[in-house]
Amino acid sequence: MNVFDILTLVCGLSLFLYGMNVMGDALKRSAGSRLKTFLSQMTSNPFKGFLLGSVVTAVIQSSSATTVMVVGFVNSEAMTLTQAVGVILGANVGTAVTSWMTGLSGIGSSGTDVGVALNWLKPSAWMPILALIGIMLLMFSKRDIRKNIGVVLLGFAVLMIGMDYMSDAVSGLQNSSSFRSILTMFNNPLLGVLSGTILSAIVQSSSASVGILQSLTTTGAISYGTAIPIIMGLNIGACVPVLLSSIGSTKNGKRAAFIYLYFNVIGATVFMSGFYLIDAFVHFSFVSSKIGTIGVAVVHSIFKLVSALVILPFYKKLEKIARLTIRDKKGYSQKSLLDERLLTTPSIAVEQAEIVAKDMAILSRDALKRSLALLENYNEDEANTIRSYETEVDKYEDALGTYLVKLASRSMSENDSHEITKILHIIGDLERISDHAVNLVRSAEEIAEKKVKFSEMASHELEVLSGAINEILDIACNAFISDDTEIASLVEPLEQTVDYLKNQIKLNHILRLQKNECSMEHGFVLSDILTNCERVADHCSNIAGCVIEIMRYDALDVHKYLEEVKSSHGEFEEKYKEYRRKYAL
Repeated sequence: MNVFDILTLVCGLSLFLYGMNVMGDALKRSAGSRLKTFLSQMTSNPFKGFLLGSVVTAVIQSSSATTVMVVGFVNSEAMTLTQAVGVILGANVGTAVTSWMTGLSGIGSSGTDVGVALNWLKPSAWMPILALIGIMLLMFSKRDIRKNIGVVLLGFAVLMIGMDYMSDAVSGLQNSSSFRSILTMFNNPLLGVLSGTILSAIVQSSSASVGILQSLTTTGAISYGTAIPIIMGLNIGACVPVLLSSIGSTKNGKRAAFIYLYFNVIGATVFMSGFYLIDAFVHFSFVSSKIGTIGVAVVHSIFKLVSALVILPFYKKLEKIARLTIRDKKGYSQKSLLDERLLTTPSIAVEQAEIVAKDMAILSRDALKRSLALLENYNEDEANTIRSYETEVDKYEDALGTYLVKLASRSMSENDSHEITKILHIIGDLERISDHAVNLVRSAEEIAEKKVKFSEMASHELEVLSGAINEILDIACNAFISDDTEIASLVEPLEQTVDYLKNQIKLNHILRLQKNECSMEHGFVLSDILTNCERVADHCSNIAGCVIEIMRYDALDVHKYLEEVKSSHGEFEEKYKEYRRKYAL
């Protein structure tokens, strides 16, 4: 093997890894929004989680990628640790699919009629067709989902080209006595496991490492006895990227990563112990036989299935071991709003950001509603609670803003990009609503401290206004949470009603001043309350307008939306009159 063979091997490895990475990224972009739903909602028992983990990993071609996502879900509290166990076990089995896909490259070399027929199953036979379809979809399709399918097909073609390069590069080692002597060292099972672990830890993918081993089998110098412990090590080494991804995560996030490690370590221990124990009595004849690409796929799949069958019934024990490894400290609590590991799968990260933004909306709405109630009946504990809500909303805005800016730099679908734009605009309005809640708390404190007593008519007017503000908050919040444009369309006529109420209450206060029924002191407090309520309604209008613009027009031009609403008399006027009657002073 000369320097040119080494360069060819490096080139093949690079293409193989690049193809796998491109294919996985495209699959996650096209199916990512569904992955989170599957993984978080359809894992009511470990067996369902096992099946889902298997399917998802078979799709994205990497158990490490699936497990890293699971760590992110657990860390962000979208999935419990118990739910994660089944998915992680399934992910380990699902990754065996890749070894069968790459193993097909070893079919059909016997020259027999059967071999010739099987030769058509080799990826190299239909890879050019896939590459052609892929480039046509990528270049001529306008829809993101078709472009992603094209990238998947091209990624697979590049992966298989890399596989062929690696096979060609090492083919000259078949008659190399030096290479045979190096492989002889791995007759010691522990050295074989160690070498496989190191290789997979460097490559950071068990699927890619198994592909490398399959390419080496073309030399004919690797036996089943040599390959089996190496395959065990390849799966253990694949845990390295998952363990690295758990650095800085919550305790449950770290535990999920360790569950993945323990599955492979325990599985390798059980498999090798059972295999060599039986071999000591039975003396398997195939141990010294040469292994091919299909043989590697068979051993890899059997190992995964045996490990799953042995460990799945004891999944709770696996979780317990992880909890013993990462122990809880007394009084220790850690919560992560958003997990940056999910940024590698933008569609899932967007969904998580939506969940957090909706929690923020509920918190902001509740803060404002409670502050309105505080105007009638001041309570210091309640005032402190509202202030704590406002502090939490600020944290939400800061976390979401930072997260979404980072996410916006990633490659994603147009729909996800629009969703990010919508959330970024809305969280600003939600934060301002919580600020107005604190402003109203100050007004309530002033009323209590100065013992301001509004007239019966003024109290009634504030009660009517509070009812309108409570309703507009509910409508805007529900429109955002459910992405419902019909609900959102109710906000603008109610916002106009709030404006009318504010002006009418001010006018009524001036009339009462002229009759000496109210004082200037009442006027200052009342003016602050009216100003805050009007601005809250304006922010609700912004939220509703943003929902409608993004959902209907895939754009954000709230001012244009407001002009269209106000210029279209019909339905808007009818709803406005209805609200005027409902909130009549």
